Amino acid sequence: MGSLNVKLQKLDDLPVTGTVTPAFTEPLLPRETPLAMPEQSLAPATTLDQMQPLPTPIRVDGVSERRLFLVLGSLLVGIAATQEMIRPFAADGFDPIDGLLTILFLSLYGWITFGFLSALAGFVVLLRNGPGLSRWFARMRLPRRRTAVLMPIYNEDTEAVFGRIAEMSASLTAIGAQDLFDIFVLSDSRADMEAAELAALHATRAASPVRVYYRRRLENVARKPGNIADWVRRFGGAYESMIVLDADSLMSGPAMALLASAMERRPSVGLIQTIPTIIKARTFFARWHQFAAAAYGPAASAGLQWWSGTEATFWGHNAIVRVRAFAQSCGLPRLSGREPFGGHVLSHDMVEAALLRRNGWSVHMVSLPEGSHEEFPPTVADHSVRDRRWCQGNLQHVRLLRTQGFHWINRLQLLMGASAYLTSPLWMLMLVLGIIASLGSSHPAFSAMPGGWLLVLTLTLLLGPKLIAMAWLYVDDGLREAMGGGRKLALTVAIELPLSMLMAPITMINQTAAIVDILRGRPVGWMPQRRDADGMSFRDALILCRLHVGFGLLLLAPLLFGLAIPLWTLPVVVGLIGAPLTAMLTSRADVGDWFASKGLFAVPQGPNPSRAPALAPASVMARLFVRRPIGPPVRP
Repeated sequence: MGSLNVKLQKLDDLPVTGTVTPAFTEPLLPRETPLAMPEQSLAPATTLDQMQPLPTPIRVDGVSERRLFLVLGSLLVGIAATQEMIRPFAADGFDPIDGLLTILFLSLYGWITFGFLSALAGFVVLLRNGPGLSRWFARMRLPRRRTAVLMPIYNEDTEAVFGRIAEMSASLTAIGAQDLFDIFVLSDSRADMEAAELAALHATRAASPVRVYYRRRLENVARKPGNIADWVRRFGGAYESMIVLDADSLMSGPAMALLASAMERRPSVGLIQTIPTIIKARTFFARWHQFAAAAYGPAASAGLQWWSGTEATFWGHNAIVRVRAFAQSCGLPRLSGREPFGGHVLSHDMVEAALLRRNGWSVHMVSLPEGSHEEFPPTVADHSVRDRRWCQGNLQHVRLLRTQGFHWINRLQLLMGASAYLTSPLWMLMLVLGIIASLGSSHPAFSAMPGGWLLVLTLTLLLGPKLIAMAWLYVDDGLREAMGGGRKLALTVAIELPLSMLMAPITMINQTAAIVDILRGRPVGWMPQRRDADGMSFRDALILCRLHVGFGLLLLAPLLFGLAIPLWTLPVVVGLIGAPLTAMLTSRADVGDWFASKGLFAVPQGPNPSRAPALAPASVMARLFVRRPIGPPVRP
């Protein structure tokens, strides 16, 4: 890439701004280029005018009609289903319990209908456009301005973190972009981990053509958003964009270059979020979710992009952000009151997306064919720990729904994020109220499954997104073959569907218990995420799932007195009582290996999902970059 002649200051010429151990002759950090990042107001709107957002510079034709289709369709289907569902309960008169059940049914049906319609829209989009690169990336050219790659870490596996950095450095070098990207390791780790992190940095720097910097904060103030904000205020002025990663993120050089060049060509875009794929899954739990993301993700992701338009959300990692826009818009204040609803904003990403939109920057979501990856928790227990943290952060969003200037789609996304957890206690309450209502009724509806069109509708809404995804796999020959072929894929789905049914009530109890803890004023801690595990004893699984088993037995209690319970509660009971076995078996790597040896739960990386995709120049997008000249930035 001889045409790349970007002159960057040599490390040897830079002053030392961090603490350097005697083993280092190079500074840990570049010269500071401060950028102001004022705190933004999250005050609630008091008038209708204050609710209105600024106009968006880039508009998407027809996006209003798309959103109307989803919202109105979800409401109409929810009303029709609720009327039919509540009719047996109100056969002996409409009482307060029936009224509460009506609200619960409408809420739950509305959300599952929204998910179905979004996936259906995504399927139609895929049929029209295919799974290829977005029109945004039609011109495969390297960026002309510098981009920072930020990897915040917190007591992580040092070897794994710097191994990912080395791989990304090699991938950037393979396309001739080593002088256009700087990698920053932003550590909030304990003091006793600094020596190991510095040693790993030294080894990585020795082999990396890309500049790798390191900074450790003495205090973990405001967690990850505080870590990013500290970097912006000290070094943000030197960079056009920043690619934000998690400690388990992995992005290829071509993917990063695509994002950076797209930002240059569209100066009104503040953020582009990619949809990462799951890699390095070892346990059966992680392999199962890796398969589900690969199989069901294309239609769901296409639907999400179809209606989100310029008001897409931010997931906090595997995304590129315009540094100036972020500094101007996303300084997060400390919320009034005590945790869990006050204090620092925990789930910061969705709030930052809304703030960018409020300041007139557009936010987009894109799918890349390769190059954006993350890892997944290895067990039910690890997933529950992460979910508990997200639960508190998303519930915190409820108090931000009336924030001045937020676009109504950003408000909807904040509500959907909170509702993803609120539906669990609502579902649990509906089960209990349904059993209570059925104990005093002789109506046959309480001793049989719902019949007729309502049963068909319910199954369609619940299973529809997965069936839609399977329809797309039938169309996409390449993806289907990469996942084992039609026969293996059908067998995998036949295993995955009942497994999902068993997991749903486990998630219901986990999330309900988390919400109860939060309402009791018990804030979540910030423990490092366990990235690897293998196995769990039945005793540990039983202790982990004691609430699940107890609630399952409670649902069966009426049978001890000769009373009938609705048959539609039995799948929930089976999932709850069998929770320890589910947790134990899915935590094992050998179970996942056995399925992989049979060609089941395969993903496009091959029959062994634990193998990370190569980020070498052999990749499809890397070949598109090699020997490409840099042209002038294209304006939208």
